[in-house]
Amino acid sequence: MNTEEFLKIMDSGEVVVAGSEVQQYMTKLSFESMKITSIMNQGYHEQEELRQLFSELIGQEIDEGFRLFPPFYTDCGKNIHIGKNVFINSCCQFQDQGGITIGDGTFIGHSVVLATLNHDPNPEKRKNMYGKPIVIGKNVWIGANATITQGVTIGDGAIVAAGAVVTKDVPAGMVVGGVPAKILKKCME
Repeated sequence: MNTEEFLKIMDSGEVVVAGSEVQQYMTKLSFESMKITSIMNQGYHEQEELRQLFSELIGQEIDEGFRLFPPFYTDCGKNIHIGKNVFINSCCQFQDQGGITIGDGTFIGHSVVLATLNHDPNPEKRKNMYGKPIVIGKNVWIGANATITQGVTIGDGAIVAAGAVVTKDVPAGMVVGGVPAKILKKCME
């Protein structure tokens, strides 16, 4: 198995059976991402070096408008897609096997969790996993300590309040907050 084959399977939403070749490859990518993020998260690095490390982590070039305040954590890295002029604040955790897309101009606050995997609800199959993508539109602001769960799409210009747990899609231009997150108002009200 290679990364391209792995990502195709993950993007299809197929079940990842515990102990399977796909799950073993997932573990391999996790260890590779730990190597890169451990470098990113130790000591001081200029933004150019952080962009280079992040590009290596995700396997794609990042534009020079990208900003990251470490530490940053991911258990895969290869299924993250970043637009232009994205800012990721410190202590964020991305579980990206199911796919994370972040649109241009998006701000992600401190300690945000993006989780694209879920486990089988049947206790006898609990080690099996399912991936669903998270898609974040352009010019979105996600507040500190928010959690976005698998399968969620956040529309352009939306705001996710600090501490929110987002389990359903967020329409463009809306502010959501709470646990679970609910629409609070329009962004420009």
